[in-house]
Amino acid sequence: MSFVDKAKHKAEEVVGQVKEKVGELTGNERLEAEGKKDQVSGNVKQTGDSVKDAASNLGDAIKGDKR
Repeated sequence: MSFVDKAKHKAEEVVGQVKEKVGELTGNERLEAEGKKDQVSGNVKQTGDSVKDAASNLGDAIKGDKR
């Protein structure tokens, strides 16, 4: 998993947090909900990144490739 992809996924989560907070402060329920959705999406993608990394590490260990 590339660093750029991981950074994009983390950024999506952070942008979601900001949207949610701005929505709360301004009473904009749509923006707040959109922020929550962005956070969930970013978290799911980050979880996928972790699973892919773990699978890659497991594959390397099985092959005997010590990085």
